[in-house]
Amino acid sequence: MEFEKFILHLHPKKIDRRAVKFNRTFGLGGMLALLFVIIAFTGVILQFSYIPTVEHAYPSVRSLIEHSIFGQFIRNLHHLSAKLMVLFSFLHLLRVYYSQGIYEQRAKNWVYGLVLLFFVLASNFTGYLLPWDQLSYWAVTVITQIIEYIPFVGHHLANMVRGSEEVDGNTLINFYTLHTSILPLLFVIFMSMHFWLVRKAGGIALPKAEKSEKVDVVPNLVWVEIMVGSILIASLFLVAAFYEAPLLEQANPLKSPNPSKAPWYFLGAQELLLHLHPIFSALIAPIGLFVFLFRLPYFKYIDLNVGVWFNSPAGKTMTIQSAIVSFIFTFVLVYLLDHYLHFDTWFKTMPSVVTTGVIPMVLYVLPLGGFLLFLKKKYSATNTEVIMASTTILLASYVCMTLIALLLRAEGMQLIF
Repeated sequence: MEFEKFILHLHPKKIDRRAVKFNRTFGLGGMLALLFVIIAFTGVILQFSYIPTVEHAYPSVRSLIEHSIFGQFIRNLHHLSAKLMVLFSFLHLLRVYYSQGIYEQRAKNWVYGLVLLFFVLASNFTGYLLPWDQLSYWAVTVITQIIEYIPFVGHHLANMVRGSEEVDGNTLINFYTLHTSILPLLFVIFMSMHFWLVRKAGGIALPKAEKSEKVDVVPNLVWVEIMVGSILIASLFLVAAFYEAPLLEQANPLKSPNPSKAPWYFLGAQELLLHLHPIFSALIAPIGLFVFLFRLPYFKYIDLNVGVWFNSPAGKTMTIQSAIVSFIFTFVLVYLLDHYLHFDTWFKTMPSVVTTGVIPMVLYVLPLGGFLLFLKKKYSATNTEVIMASTTILLASYVCMTLIALLLRAEGMQLIF
């Protein structure tokens, strides 16, 4: 009875039967909440052994692995849960967006979701440095160097993140404080608002129906959540028992690995920097994407079908075609820019912002923009479906660049197959 009362703080007493189906949400929101609990619990345990100083950070992690009971297992669990949280956050936003659950009264919650995604990335990034090994040290160095490319304020912003001119003990204590205190507190606050707004909007977005059958949350929804949570925990425990979270040799500022890569979720940004002038890759593109994503719920839409996947059959076809074309086109363009299209060499008298910025950007925007116009005409698409296709093109391009940087970049960041 007490359990049921607690559940009713999170859910209404009755919900639409359609909301219980697993393929409506894939349980991603609930799994993210569970992953946060697992990360917080294992993080507190790890804090008992960790010493956030340059001299002791790496030895304390090594001691945890070698001398603490279940030390390696707890670290593996923490590491895996953090990776899954990044992946599930991305998938959750995709699910909400493509099921048309960001409009009208749910628009504000989309903004909260984007902020939470930023917190997930920030939490992973700050935690990435804490082992103080070669992998983490140079990954953070790469990202803070990318920040320096932001015109006018980049150097000062990078120094603020690092706490000094380079990654050192100040950076470590800054990241430790953010990772263990500030970010978890912000998570709790924004997650609470996120869940409350879902409840206020009447639950997840569902297509309009003439008749909707209501069922009790307990046990219809709760048992599905318990089952999904149990499978997630069992899977994590099983993998953590055999998987070993990476730990290379202790960080050495004088010995840079080749190649030096950013954390996997920032590899797309690092790849972009290889092909575009910093003004575009570190300023215009990120700000443009940031504004576009936050504005998504507030564009003027026609024939909006809240709760309907891809809004319409034409929207689904356009989304699939946009993803495929954008992925292939991005890959081909990266290959050509790497091997054949050397505009900075061909047009030496032009400013680099033109040869490595404007020209590559035009080569990306014009063909894909033409493809969007083709889709709009072919399917007589509304602006709802065109905006969805545009979003898909941007997402597919970033995924493509991430995979290229992860799998195909070798020494000197050379492209290999």
